[in-house]
Amino acid sequence: MLPNRDYNRKSDPERLDWWREARFGMFIHWGIYAVPAGIWKGEAIPSLGEWIMRNGKIPIDEYEQLAGQFNPVKFDAEAWVALAKRAGMKYLVITSKHHDGFAMFDSPCNPYNIVDATLFGRDVMAELAEACQREGIRLCFYYSQAQDWHAPGGAGHWEEADGPDWNKQTITDERFAQYLDDKAKPQVRELLTQYGPIGLIWFDTPVFIKPEQSQELADLVHQLQPDCLVSGRVGNAVGDYGSMGDNQIPCGPVEGDWETPATLNDTWGFKSDDHNWKSVKDLLYLLVDLTSKGVNYLLNVGPTAEGEIPQPSVELLEAIGEWMAVNSDAIYGTNPSPFPYEMQWGRTTAKDNMLYLLLFDWPSEFRLSGLRNQVKRAYLLADPDTDIAVTQSHDAATDQHLLQLALPADAPDELVSVVAVELDGPADVHPIPQQQSSGAVALPAHLAQMHKAEGSEMTLSNTGVAAMWKDTDDWLSWEFMVDRPGEFDVRFILGTLAHRRSSAAGHSVTVAVDGQSVGGVLTNDEDVDTPRAQYFPEHATTLGRVTLAAPGSYEISVRADAIDDSAAHGLTMASLELVPAN
Repeated sequence: MLPNRDYNRKSDPERLDWWREARFGMFIHWGIYAVPAGIWKGEAIPSLGEWIMRNGKIPIDEYEQLAGQFNPVKFDAEAWVALAKRAGMKYLVITSKHHDGFAMFDSPCNPYNIVDATLFGRDVMAELAEACQREGIRLCFYYSQAQDWHAPGGAGHWEEADGPDWNKQTITDERFAQYLDDKAKPQVRELLTQYGPIGLIWFDTPVFIKPEQSQELADLVHQLQPDCLVSGRVGNAVGDYGSMGDNQIPCGPVEGDWETPATLNDTWGFKSDDHNWKSVKDLLYLLVDLTSKGVNYLLNVGPTAEGEIPQPSVELLEAIGEWMAVNSDAIYGTNPSPFPYEMQWGRTTAKDNMLYLLLFDWPSEFRLSGLRNQVKRAYLLADPDTDIAVTQSHDAATDQHLLQLALPADAPDELVSVVAVELDGPADVHPIPQQQSSGAVALPAHLAQMHKAEGSEMTLSNTGVAAMWKDTDDWLSWEFMVDRPGEFDVRFILGTLAHRRSSAAGHSVTVAVDGQSVGGVLTNDEDVDTPRAQYFPEHATTLGRVTLAAPGSYEISVRADAIDDSAAHGLTMASLELVPAN
């Protein structure tokens, strides 16, 4: 399990039960920024649609005029909630107030809101609350607690922000505290007293909020609604669960409770020129991948200024819903994969005595090493009445367990097919990496033993990337097992901590195993195609070839011979791979 670094778990564990069961939710970014839709005075403003005020440097008095133009006459709460339900989503998180400071709800404490400042004049949150209640979807609110570009004292306030460092503290502690008391806390109170039971408050971008201020907000939420969750982005590790970065996926199963917010295209709030829609395949892979790591998937839609969810979003979510209608047992209420490393053929989840194999690729021969349980039955979720033949073996000399499944010739699903495996108890897996069906061995950085020099900065990120590797006296090692010996190419995978920015290459490393060593200079020439690498790029370098002559256990190590001093995060490693030659 990856380390739990970003928050503590002081909340009542039962408060999280519904959220752990849900696994999949709808995010909605909607506000008056949908009116310009990424275009200001004829110019396309780069980056995110909901950030147009900041990125377009729009003065407050000009931006306020968008409220008078906002009239979403096509808004239909029932349609939105029905779409979430068809997609298989169990909760809905909508922006009640984003960084632009405009409240998308009836806010008696502040007139800058959808009821008092627009021609529309309706409280969309009240309508959504009623629809969610009818459909059994939990309503949740996003609220930007620290950033407010409109309100005096808010972080990043347009008239007080200072050049490119606007997100650093440019206002006094006293003015910021006054903003919290005058606007943020009263509006949070309104959200939790006007709309019935709320599943969670999704705070965001704490920037320079102080620990006691984060705690006060969390306490306010729990005081008003004891069962309401507080997201990790309230800041200062006081949330009920952790939040990964936007579109961020960990390298392996995580400890604790986590969620990843993700986009269908590149923006969150609607932009008229963003047509870079993900494929159904990519979205399903992300859902499966995150679930296998124990991470909830909060997938965003950005409605138009008229109140419609774009048709491509509808079609993508409905396609996911069709898959979920057949395969949701492998998603809802599951635990992370008992295998602490990723499988090349897909992912696994577990629940009670069930192990679910979610296959991206449909193999002619399926082998799974390391499962120590006895299998009682295997079948397809798409065809639960038909058994799959199972063969199990155990080599006592090497302590290697092998499961083989006689899969049908054709995959039941074009994208992700699910095999349900009933075990004689909760999944019991050998703790060290095993050779996979393809013959490859995956050695993620988070499973390595870190050998750190005195004063070393080397650390493991919450996503499982080894980072701050700046000392050539640091090194990593793994134990692993093979049942099919032979020649293997050694591949080093560079990871990254930065959104859409590759790690620095140019470092030199040496890998040693079974008396052999290979090495070389790491490059960014070969992209790694994984769901994770869509927004956090990874790159592979093949260092050379080694021979493992016999089945059994081996130890492998990687050392840095030279590290580029200019790399801010040092050498950043996602994994090592042994791939059968040819």
